[in-house]
Amino acid sequence: MEPAPSTTETATGRDSERPPPRPGAWAQLRPLVLRLHFYAGVLVAPFVLVAAVSGLLYVWTPQIENALYADQLRVPAAEESLPLSEQVRIAEAEVPGSRVDSVRPATTPEDSTRVLLARPDGASGPQPTVFVDPHAGEVLGVAETYGTSGAMPVRTWIDLLHRELHLGEAGRLYSELAASWLWVVALGGFALWVARARRRRARRLLVPGAGTAPGRGRTVSLHAATGVWLLLGLLMLSATGLTWSKYAGANIADLRGEMSWTTPAVATDTPSANPGVDAGLDAVLASAREAGLDGRVSVEVPGDHASPYVVTQIERSWPTRADSAAVAQDTAEVTDVVRFADHPLMAKLSRWGVDVHMGVLFGVPNQILLTAVAGGLVWVIVLGYRMWWQRGPVRAGTAGPGRPYPRGSFLALSWPLRAAVVVFLAAVGWAIPVLGASLLLFLLVDTVAGWRGRRGPRAG
Repeated sequence: MEPAPSTTETATGRDSERPPPRPGAWAQLRPLVLRLHFYAGVLVAPFVLVAAVSGLLYVWTPQIENALYADQLRVPAAEESLPLSEQVRIAEAEVPGSRVDSVRPATTPEDSTRVLLARPDGASGPQPTVFVDPHAGEVLGVAETYGTSGAMPVRTWIDLLHRELHLGEAGRLYSELAASWLWVVALGGFALWVARARRRRARRLLVPGAGTAPGRGRTVSLHAATGVWLLLGLLMLSATGLTWSKYAGANIADLRGEMSWTTPAVATDTPSANPGVDAGLDAVLASAREAGLDGRVSVEVPGDHASPYVVTQIERSWPTRADSAAVAQDTAEVTDVVRFADHPLMAKLSRWGVDVHMGVLFGVPNQILLTAVAGGLVWVIVLGYRMWWQRGPVRAGTAGPGRPYPRGSFLALSWPLRAAVVVFLAAVGWAIPVLGASLLLFLLVDTVAGWRGRRGPRAG
């Protein structure tokens, strides 16, 4: 009779028959994140690179404008100025048959007055603008300006380059694609680097190249640690860029409307008690000033004989001045005022985020910060492509880019994680349609490539 197995042997045998424990959630997700980060970095990075370079150029357009258009924007200071209504009359005479749409009075004695004329087609976009010397009453020039910032032609050209590559509506897909993927790549890279660096000294997480020898490891460290420093800036640029986009921007606008996060506007539905009677621009501006609308303002001139004037502050530097007032056309009395201080918090955050994105909220420090972020992003992209090249085979005197990370990372997930990934990607794809469509395209291309790769060896 054989001796009975010991308790230790029995336990050891049972343990050897048990399946190994399933890795944790991050250990399962890491290969999928790594593959997605790789594909997005290789395929989307060119669009992000163009957006970064054109955005870097746009940041400094205020200084470029002041240098190129000094003769139209600045005038010799003087104590006396013509009435605003007279300045408008001079501007309308410069372009026969035109009608004033809005006026931006000179703020300082060295500023010119801008008289924006209504577009003949009534559409939105750049407007013919007459620049008038408020002291001498001379026309300084006529140019097209655009937007609340009053962008001059050179800034408008650079803005369209950044936004749509001068390709119209179809070109907007490029910038939306860049903004849609920027946050995905940034957060994915951050997660990968933190998981890798936490096993080492924390210093390596934030110091590019720390403790690494020359080669691909050093490139990875430079790429990842620089990305950590840029993370908040990249997320801000991505979020604010999406608010301007066509498809995700529409969803954001709908969300803001449903949550009452929209920017309130003054009531303009109260008609004049004396239609046809106009108190004039000077009286309207004086009433708005008394209501506290100081600094730079835009006076919107009504297109009929009953609607009120609308005066709006257009100072976007800190502290933001964006109060607005409706002023009766016949009596020049203020009928409604909306203060920026009373805007919903999300409306304020949206305003500030857009102004930071444009580099105007904090002036030159804002411009310097954006320059650092955009320049750092270009550097990270260059390092990313270098990493790809360094992964490639180097033998027999040849070199080339590395292959994508292996397939099968999604199927290796547990069923709960698979379901969570699918639900998350579906929700993000619905909210950010260009991201969802491009991800599906990546999956299709990858599937076809994988099918051809499997079929090739069998055919051979």
